[in-house]
Amino acid sequence: MIISAFTLALALAALLIEAFFSYPPKVYAAIGHPVGWIGALITRLDGWLNASRLSAETRKTGGIAAIAIIVVVAGGASYLFADWAGHGIIGFLLLAAIISSLIAQRSLFDHVDDVARALQLEGLPVAREKVAKIVGRDVSDLDEAGVARAAVESLAENFSDGVVAPVFWTVLFGLVGGATYKAVNTADSMIGHKNEKYAVFGRATALLDDILNIPASRLSAVWLAIAAAITPGANWKAAKDAVLRDARRHRSPNAGWPEAAIAGALGYKLAGPRVYEGALVEDAYMGTGRAELNFADVKRALTLYRKACIVQAAVIAVVLILVW
Repeated sequence: MIISAFTLALALAALLIEAFFSYPPKVYAAIGHPVGWIGALITRLDGWLNASRLSAETRKTGGIAAIAIIVVVAGGASYLFADWAGHGIIGFLLLAAIISSLIAQRSLFDHVDDVARALQLEGLPVAREKVAKIVGRDVSDLDEAGVARAAVESLAENFSDGVVAPVFWTVLFGLVGGATYKAVNTADSMIGHKNEKYAVFGRATALLDDILNIPASRLSAVWLAIAAAITPGANWKAAKDAVLRDARRHRSPNAGWPEAAIAGALGYKLAGPRVYEGALVEDAYMGTGRAELNFADVKRALTLYRKACIVQAAVIAVVLILVW
């Protein structure tokens, strides 16, 4: 299924459901969360196919098998559910509700806003605890500016892979596209690391996740630049210039695009050398502005992010009207 009125409407409805209702706590208590179901499968596969007693070659093959199983299970289950739900109004609402659980639009805002509030009201130790929930780096030595930068960087990267990407794949392939992407992205967050345990086993997963995120990372930069054009104090031309200059210099093939866009739009300097899993990782800076950020700068980034989410929904709505 490639861009139909039905998939566009599904994506738009899912965005609205997630924005207004998020994932209901009572539903979570009763049945858990789809990402949790995927995570449970990944944990099982990790235990079976990545045992330390296995050779590196066997674990590499196991990693390929693991991500193949994850794709087949997520894609197959979502296809069967979508086929069962059909195209009626009840089925549409069920599909939109499921897809909304794959999008991190509101929850990302809430997590990053928690960091800003902690920096403003609760002090650095609490802010470090809050930011540790959304980044994969060592936060123990971060000062206020470091915590603020980490929060903005996480906001940028997760806008791309937690909001734009699942919506993009939903627009193309409906629930099957959104669920399969989310399964791969969840697997990458769990086993796609470059440490001793996962460097071999998670290589295929990390590569597939990078490939699937290529379109969304570029789109996220576009949405952020457009949002900058309608946000007082932001600069869409500087966002464009930063993306063209810096995005490809980032160590990640995808994270640099939204990070450079936010950095340029708001006059920040993001990324650069930082500590991941106990090791210093060299990286290029995104943007040429201020590196000494504070809670107010995180709030400005959240304002830009919220408008970028609105831009994405508006574009989908316009395309839906055109193809209806």
